Amino acid sequence: MLAKQLFYLTSDQLHAYQWQRDTLSGPDVFAATRAGLDDFMAYLDRQGARPAWLLTDLIEEDFTRVLLPHVRGRSGRTLRERRLLQHYRDTPYRTAIVQGRSEEGRRDDVVVFTALTNPLLLTPWVDAMELMQTPLAGIYSCARLGSEVVRKMEVRQRHVLLVTRHTAGVRQTYFRDGAVKFSRLVQGTPGEDPVRSLAAETAKTQQFLTSVRLLERGNVLHVLILAEAAQVEALGRQCTSRAETIYRIVPLDPPVSAEQPMQVAESLLLTMLGKHVLPSHFPTGAAGNYYRLWRARLSLYASSAVLAVAGLAWTVVNLASYTVAHGNTEGFRSETAHYRANYQRSMSSMPPAVDKTANMRAAVQIDRVVARQGPWPLHMLGMVSAALDKSPRIRITQLDWRARVPGAESSQSPGAAGTPALVAPTSSLALGIPAAPAQTLRLQAEVISAPDDYRRVLGDMNAFAQRLAGMPRMSVEIVQLPFDIRPNVKLSGTAGAAGAKPDQNKFTLDLTWNP
Repeated sequence: MLAKQLFYLTSDQLHAYQWQRDTLSGPDVFAATRAGLDDFMAYLDRQGARPAWLLTDLIEEDFTRVLLPHVRGRSGRTLRERRLLQHYRDTPYRTAIVQGRSEEGRRDDVVVFTALTNPLLLTPWVDAMELMQTPLAGIYSCARLGSEVVRKMEVRQRHVLLVTRHTAGVRQTYFRDGAVKFSRLVQGTPGEDPVRSLAAETAKTQQFLTSVRLLERGNVLHVLILAEAAQVEALGRQCTSRAETIYRIVPLDPPVSAEQPMQVAESLLLTMLGKHVLPSHFPTGAAGNYYRLWRARLSLYASSAVLAVAGLAWTVVNLASYTVAHGNTEGFRSETAHYRANYQRSMSSMPPAVDKTANMRAAVQIDRVVARQGPWPLHMLGMVSAALDKSPRIRITQLDWRARVPGAESSQSPGAAGTPALVAPTSSLALGIPAAPAQTLRLQAEVISAPDDYRRVLGDMNAFAQRLAGMPRMSVEIVQLPFDIRPNVKLSGTAGAAGAKPDQNKFTLDLTWNP
């Protein structure tokens, strides 16, 4: 649990409490003198860098209600800061509270300006904390903390007057719709009955609220009094409800943790500051920089702890993974040794290998190249088959396929008769190494058509030859036509006569394909 320093400030002294493990201890009291400030700085030096929360209970706390044009964003904040500076120019402890919008006219923003108008009561203590580098988390007002008390007690009436007794006196704070509108601190005189004075001061406050139009005629004021259980009966006799005033007395247990007597309201407000982190009511100035540094340092410590835990977990996981991997490696090594021994035993009974492994690998690669690039006729026959599918009147009679390999032709030397011919060595292109050789195909076919239909025969042959020529990397040469149409040849025979020649519609094509 985080240890805190809680300070309660009045006009003439400061009470220092310690909050740890949900327990309030103290106080150490310091007078508003030079000697008291010296003792306070020595006290801060002993406490070290514990964060501090300062609760003020001063008469010099002013509330002013104003109407400002409804402006949003940065422009609205600038407008409120400028008007706030005009109202409270002599104190840095000032703030503006936006409490909704007016129901009349142009619906301006309802803003309450509040400030500690006598900064000399507060500045020496704040400067001492800045000098001792004490992290000051916030400066709070008893009046504004009363809204948290009203909310926790679920008081839902529109007009509420919260009455609490503090060391500095009796504080009366007026709330309308849960928002603070006015607060006053009444310091009692010596020998005055606190119960009788409380009822009288409540009547005065109600009369003041009516005069400044915060309360209208006929509005019922609900007075909430926080008191010790021993005072409830006496307060009940003095504070009697009327038509426009209804009293509600809430008994609170007296504090038992403090070393010196303290009022129940102080204990309640200091406990709220100890248990909850509330935003500061007033600017902390340069003294708040140490609190921001303290929070940044705490965040760095927390981040470092998280990183350290993550690193430790990552290390443990890696060590576990290494142990598992090391065990698996040993198992794989023993298994490899077992298989290697079996392989050696198996190979010892076999004759020695003829070729080395590199030669075997080269042979496999050559076999794959030959299978992929060898001069096989399947591809050309596939293209011829595709052309025949589109030429139903063409019928193949003979095919002669060859691979055009340089050096494949044999030549006979000029020797004596009967001497065997010298054959040139076969080129590697015959196997498709390094590239597939060109292939030729002599195709003999005939056109199936009616007798003496020469125009159809010639057209079907040309169409078939053009389809073959349209194949990729294919060239076509017409070697023999179905009939001789040269202009210098003499025509003979009788058209339509029976007994036409059997090879009259035959033709021959030479196909060359370069893969």
